[in-house]
Amino acid sequence: MPLILKKALTLILPVCLFLSSCNWFKTTPEVGVILSEHFKNKIYKDFDTAAYNVVFNRHLDSLQSKLSNPKVIGNFYADKDRRNLLVTRFYINGELDTLKNYLENSNIHGYNPEVFRYKELEKTLSALSANQFKSVSEAYPVLADLELYAASALLKYDTFVGYGSVNPKKVLNRYYVTTTRPDSAAMNKVLETKSLTKLLKDIQPASENYKVLQHTLAVLKKDPSRNAVAIKAVEVNMERARWKIPGLSSEYVEVNIPDFSLTWFKEQDTVTHMKVCVGARREKAYEEKLKTYAKTHSLDDKPKNHQTPVLLSKFSAIEVNPVWNIPVSIAKNEIYNQARRDPYYLSNNNMKVYYKGKLVNDTDTIQWEKYSRDHLPFQFKQGSGSGNALGKFKFMFDNGASIYLHDTNNKSAFGLASRAISHGCVRVEKPLEFAQKMVNGNAEYDQLRMEVNLPPVDTTKMGIYRKKLAKKADTLNVFQLKPKWFGTRKNISVFINYKTAWAENGRVEYRNDVYGLDDALYAAMKKYL
Repeated sequence: MPLILKKALTLILPVCLFLSSCNWFKTTPEVGVILSEHFKNKIYKDFDTAAYNVVFNRHLDSLQSKLSNPKVIGNFYADKDRRNLLVTRFYINGELDTLKNYLENSNIHGYNPEVFRYKELEKTLSALSANQFKSVSEAYPVLADLELYAASALLKYDTFVGYGSVNPKKVLNRYYVTTTRPDSAAMNKVLETKSLTKLLKDIQPASENYKVLQHTLAVLKKDPSRNAVAIKAVEVNMERARWKIPGLSSEYVEVNIPDFSLTWFKEQDTVTHMKVCVGARREKAYEEKLKTYAKTHSLDDKPKNHQTPVLLSKFSAIEVNPVWNIPVSIAKNEIYNQARRDPYYLSNNNMKVYYKGKLVNDTDTIQWEKYSRDHLPFQFKQGSGSGNALGKFKFMFDNGASIYLHDTNNKSAFGLASRAISHGCVRVEKPLEFAQKMVNGNAEYDQLRMEVNLPPVDTTKMGIYRKKLAKKADTLNVFQLKPKWFGTRKNISVFINYKTAWAENGRVEYRNDVYGLDDALYAAMKKYL
């Protein structure tokens, strides 16, 4: 290397090091550039990312108890490039103010704005907008708080308004429906949004039912002391309307337990509507009695709980002239006592008894006093026929609670105002009409009709019908009525639901909280209202 070039490098290198140490070549991060241009304030050009990160980490630690989903937020901001993401994207264009406005008006959903720490967000927004910092280091705490409070509020608002404030499985008795709740991936997507305004708009529940409940809540809250009961009903049913329920097909049957009714929907149009009977409410002081039973293990102390569960499934089959496999609980608590009082009760009610899987031929001779009710070694089945408790039709769908819809031989029950009277399954007022809509076409419907001694709609099949009747009436050959199975049309959901307030023709219908589920739900969400 020539001597002159060596001398030149010797002079230039110290100069470059000096300039670097004086930050002459330093690049201002995006947040500093944006705020500098917005406020026409050069202090933001001195924004030092390393110094800011120290402050951000300190505030992230100190705010853990105030942040919603602190673990998700901590993981999200572990990426240092994100630590001014919301401020950079949404402060200058006014969308953080839009977020603040949505939080302020969250009472339209029944929520208290302070659930989302509205005041903290408003305070930090105002502090930044005041632009009273003498140096950029004074702005660091405000920027860190604004980013964290905005992220926390946004996640909580998205969850509470878009999915509901309560996970129903955690607070409701016999609630077997899976509801969608946001996971960390969904929350990260929320924080990464490119349009805060669009996100907030899309979060709002859009159903007509929800909108009517919202409007009604606003009217009721003009006189809260007078309307306290109605306000509670509307608020808990708005919460139910926020739950996202996957798996509900476009054609579905909804049983509303408090209304004792069934409605068949197809693309939101009503196909049919009828009365139902549902499970009886569990005993009073159920929890206390359950503790006693846990100690004594005596059936006399076991409290009854026949409440129909909330569940979602799809219809799979219709059993015509069904056999009733009597549940163990009913056998021990009811059948056993009836058989002891009346030795002919079982035979008179077409009930068969099985001992270790084998049929007992003469049930009238069983000496019931020899057997303990707590350890009853028998199984019971009621045969097909007019006296069967399930009637002529049983509508099947998969579920873990052994629940189904069925006909009944006790039609008078549909005349009752309160129809919470069954052991848990749902009795249908018009089973034949229900079956007609369920089967695959008219030919199958005619087969179903003939199985229950009804003439076919298609008169060309009358010959087949007469032969069936003659076979059943043949006294020389004993006819034994047996169940017959029919497939159902595919993809028809059954949703056994629980609603005590809902929109109908632009106004709210109210029903009694027959199982006390409103009380349980309200207790869980009250702290957010």
